[in-house]
Amino acid sequence: MSSRRQNVTAARIRQMAETYHVTYVRTEGDALAHHITRLAGDHVQLDGVEHMLLALQRAGHLSRVEAVRLQASYLREAKP
Repeated sequence: MSSRRQNVTAARIRQMAETYHVTYVRTEGDALAHHITRLAGDHVQLDGVEHMLLALQRAGHLSRVEAVRLQASYLREAKP
């Protein structure tokens, strides 16, 4: 997909975070999830945009369903 399309969802997520003054703060739960995933042999690395989605959901600005849909759209657009 084109880079313009990729930027649409990422820009929307960044704009939401800016509008609501939301930033990602790593929690103990995040660290635990990272270690469990690592020990299971999986490699999951969220980028800054995905961290912003987590922060927006935690702050109550997105429902779980909205966050998952935005992440799916973001990942689809990021595919080469």
